[in-house]
Amino acid sequence: MSLGWRGDPVLWQQQSKPCKPGYFVLLKRGLALADALGKCAPWKDNACCTAETSTGAHQDQSYLYNFNWNHCGVMPEKCKQHFIQDTCLYECSPNLGPWIDQADNSWRRERILNVPLCKEDCELWWEACKDAVTCRENWHKGWNWTSGTNRCPRGSTCQLFKYVFPRPADLCKKIWSNSYKYTTEHRGGGRCIQMWFDPANGNPNVAVAKYYAQNGRDASPAPWAVLLLLPAALLSLL
Repeated sequence: MSLGWRGDPVLWQQQSKPCKPGYFVLLKRGLALADALGKCAPWKDNACCTAETSTGAHQDQSYLYNFNWNHCGVMPEKCKQHFIQDTCLYECSPNLGPWIDQADNSWRRERILNVPLCKEDCELWWEACKDAVTCRENWHKGWNWTSGTNRCPRGSTCQLFKYVFPRPADLCKKIWSNSYKYTTEHRGGGRCIQMWFDPANGNPNVAVAKYYAQNGRDASPAPWAVLLLLPAALLSLL
């Protein structure tokens, strides 16, 4: 459902609480934590997913969605790693609340919409996947599901990502039907979501979610904030 996040401290407190504290340790007792979690490890202390979800996120044809990344041949490993990070962010992050919207689908009631990904994340994703192959621009719809998993529809052609998605912005915006949006904001600036991060340095997405929860998800930096970024020489000309 669509949530009223703007400036509501109660909703912000709810959004920032752990979804399932301790789930990873409890469900993977006896396994090395890093091995159990893989790319979902950054959310081990505060996650909306279980260890089983993390395991599914790392599979080529995951039971999570019955979705096969290798629908046009084997996806390169460097590209696959970004899709695993994408799945971990979507399934595990407790910091996507400001972008939750109602979805009118038979298979889900909610979705994320226009999550502002950092410039570096979109560009690294595109660079890693530009030579991978797909037959669909929007991976949310248009597949042949008669076999129980996604297959390219009749008449479609497998093409390199760099032709299906000519720019990083095209990939981030289109592949999951506007779940993400490309921004020119940089990592560490507090205005964009990082798809992955080093948990040893804390979760940078906490501050980002708080900012948009308080200011609205379409918030942009105030004009005076932009001026602060200008060199003194340019300011003297204003």
